[in-house]
Amino acid sequence: MNEVYVSGCGLASALGADLVQAVQTLRDGGVPTVNFETAPGQTTPFFAIAPSDEDWSTRARRLVRAAAAESGALDARDGTLFVASTSFDMGRREHGDAFELDIQEYSERLGDWLDWRGPILTVCTACTSAVNALLSASALVRAGDADDALVVGIELSNQYTVGGFRSMQLLSPTAAQPFGAARNGLVLGEAVAALHLSNLPSRWRLCGGANVVDASDPAGAVSSAVATMCRLALARSGLRNSDIDLVKMQAAGSQHNDATELAGLRLAFERLPALVSLKGWLGHTLGAAGAAEIALLLACIEADLWPAPNYPLDRTLEAGLAGSAPPRLRHVLASILGFGGGHAAVVLEDRGASR
Repeated sequence: MNEVYVSGCGLASALGADLVQAVQTLRDGGVPTVNFETAPGQTTPFFAIAPSDEDWSTRARRLVRAAAAESGALDARDGTLFVASTSFDMGRREHGDAFELDIQEYSERLGDWLDWRGPILTVCTACTSAVNALLSASALVRAGDADDALVVGIELSNQYTVGGFRSMQLLSPTAAQPFGAARNGLVLGEAVAALHLSNLPSRWRLCGGANVVDASDPAGAVSSAVATMCRLALARSGLRNSDIDLVKMQAAGSQHNDATELAGLRLAFERLPALVSLKGWLGHTLGAAGAAEIALLLACIEADLWPAPNYPLDRTLEAGLAGSAPPRLRHVLASILGFGGGHAAVVLEDRGASR
């Protein structure tokens, strides 16, 4: 069995066109949301990638190519490409194009943008899509069925998605504040992220992971499933819960879900590791979130920048997001929770961290 490494990352998001810009924007305090119009006279906060005059497909192609190039994967086009999303090309369809493509045909079109020569697979498991794609990609590399794999998470703005979340009364009218004292819902965002996996050693090793489905609450987290997800991910990584130094949470700013996720972590860990959430900076980028948040977190750690919350935290949770990096930061558990009962996580090891 091969070891699996994250050889490179790429990200286009509201924070910038690439990871270098994203890190600098975070140093400067982040970016404000824009007003996304869901209906005439009705707007909601939204984390948008910088607009352009391009049509939907031209913009999407540019962003995908840039993220993949930043990850270094364009030198390994014979590997397997995993495309992860929830809305795929819904924005293109809303702008008048016919519904002639199914999601696999759209993934193959995305592969054409990259001149991809290897197999192309589609993963659509709601918000856990990119993490599940990462788990599948790592399984191929670990088994020796591929030397390289590329996970592309793509989520671009469209009325259907934002309007749907608003109709369910899940969106904040003000701001994304994970674990915040005034949290009142999530804020959606755009992202195109690329994670290049390889069997060649690099700084970040993908140790293992798990996907647990418990649909007893189809639109929310289940604390026992969060705990099971963590335990399975640790067992498959050959680690104990005391080995985890940081948990990158889902924590999107929901009054109920943030507390439920925290309760699940308390079941899994005798002592809570440091906690971090990135949705206050990126928004919730749905199917792309796993790839986008891992890419940003690894870039922040490498740049010695900590994405601390800039708003008051909810003291009643009796746990908060870390205001600074933990003194030891070798193993990270990164999770995403999603509609339909998805609870997915991967464990990453920083091989450059002090022992």
